[in-house]
Amino acid sequence: MRLENKVVLVTGGASGIGRATVNRLVEDGAHVVVADRQVELAAEVVAAVKDAGGNAEVCELDVAEEGAAATAIASIVHTHGRLDGAFNNAGIAGPGVRVLDIEPDDWARVIAVNLTGVFNCVQAEIAQMIQQASGGGIVNTASICGLVALPYAAAYNAAKHGVVGLTKSAALEYGPKNIRVNAVCPGFIDTPMLEQAAGATEERREKISAGVPLRRIAGPIEVAEVVTWLLSAQSSYVAGVAMPVDGGFTVQ
Repeated sequence: MRLENKVVLVTGGASGIGRATVNRLVEDGAHVVVADRQVELAAEVVAAVKDAGGNAEVCELDVAEEGAAATAIASIVHTHGRLDGAFNNAGIAGPGVRVLDIEPDDWARVIAVNLTGVFNCVQAEIAQMIQQASGGGIVNTASICGLVALPYAAAYNAAKHGVVGLTKSAALEYGPKNIRVNAVCPGFIDTPMLEQAAGATEERREKISAGVPLRRIAGPIEVAEVVTWLLSAQSSYVAGVAMPVDGGFTVQ
């Protein structure tokens, strides 16, 4: 197994892409720390993993809270002695309005979770990986909105473009320490966030699919497969990449 006995943190692991990635990492032998604000949902994920014979544990974490990520990682290291990988996936949908109609509090919240939250995690993870001198792998969840812009999503676009920039900067600075930092840029994925942002009507889903070259909405496992590869030794010479997982949407 590619990640046997590796200790991996997944933020936003209670649902959607995070939950699919937890399950995929466990299949590859990792011990996964499922971090989320929704502790009860995270506990359900962990229980299912254990019922299937895998290894996982719950960590309550609000990535936007100053110092919380560092505290969580210190706890992981206290228990397991190291942190081998991390998938910084926690995020929220932004307001679906024009730039002039964005409320300051909404803007601040999207940036706090989707950009500053990733920064908080990356900073703490890199500090630990330097200290343990064994390197490690980090994958951040950006979005197609980190590569192109979608209308009525300025806060989300800005945050995800920021995640791509952060990923590239961290990869440049800490590659010499054998720390590989990459990002995935999911397109339209069948998750609760897509349902919240775009609605769940069949007509709406068909319209979204028609705008994707592969003509469909993806399942969360299709992103999880890419994340797992990026955290494994199979991608050992991949660093600083913002990888679209979007059915070809961003090549149009």
